[in-house]
Amino acid sequence: MKRMFVGFVAAALLVPGLVSAAEWNIDASHSNVNFKIRHLVSRVTGSFNDISGQIQFDPEKATEGSVEITIPVASIDTNNEKRDGHLKNEDFFDEPNHPTLTFKSTKFGELKDGKMTVEGMLTMRGVEKPVTLDVEFLGAAPGMRGGQVAGFEVSGKINRKDWGIEWNRALDKGGAVLGDDVEIMINIEATTA
Repeated sequence: MKRMFVGFVAAALLVPGLVSAAEWNIDASHSNVNFKIRHLVSRVTGSFNDISGQIQFDPEKATEGSVEITIPVASIDTNNEKRDGHLKNEDFFDEPNHPTLTFKSTKFGELKDGKMTVEGMLTMRGVEKPVTLDVEFLGAAPGMRGGQVAGFEVSGKINRKDWGIEWNRALDKGGAVLGDDVEIMINIEATTA
């Protein structure tokens, strides 16, 4: 019995994926963070072009998972340089004083048919509030450079005013320039290597 245990430990040390299969690093070059908000009568989209973080996830033990994500405000991109500059200032994200957005999970739900919810704390402008996100686990496979690769699609909706992002402009005939609700769509590719 002791011999079998020693053999297992030796094999595990030779095959790192066997030990850390549930530890994933977000691959920023294959991941993106997108958002959408009402502007007048249409919707304007934008993205953050940088994301980093770690995910602890095993599909067989989904409820034991965790995730921490960091998004630099400076990476915001709405395809309009002037608007991006406005979004970085104190009217919105206040990037000089709060350079990152962060999400840290507090609870992973059960994985059913590839879908689950993840609860956690989202911090923007120094304000931390709870959010619940819908997550679809797209699967895992051997990576092109060794290790494993996994895919996740994340979606949710938040009210920007909950984080103190109040800026708006009233319209002469009623209504406002911006809506309060922001739709979030995140595509994540994560690797063990």
